[in-house]
Amino acid sequence: MKTEGVSINLTTAKSEELFYNALCGADVLSGYGLSLKTIASEYKKAKEGLIAKNKGGICREDVWMEILRNGGTLTLIDHEGDDEEHAITLKEVHERVQNTDLEYLTQAINEDGDGTTDDVILQTVFLNEVVFG
Repeated sequence: MKTEGVSINLTTAKSEELFYNALCGADVLSGYGLSLKTIASEYKKAKEGLIAKNKGGICREDVWMEILRNGGTLTLIDHEGDDEEHAITLKEVHERVQNTDLEYLTQAINEDGDGTTDDVILQTVFLNEVVFG
């Protein structure tokens, strides 16, 4: 992430953690006419894999991350923009979370963020920039 000469390089684990936390606030995207889509078979496989690992109390964000860790994709659909789709893999998560605007990235790292923080991280990862809001 570069802002006024500042560069932050996150580990892959930290990028995944911050993206996961942002996914918990993914409902904020619906205000822009956006939604997340997964391939049903990938979702089922990821969910069954988590259950088999004896991960009790799994939530949708756990399944979404497992899809990425299994080599699958998450797709952001813009329902108000001719159903344009933006698919990502775990590679984009690793590369793009650190490109989040420094103000919001710092909030996420310090666990001091809110829905706007989640929104900015998700847009940065899926769209490679902040388009909405």
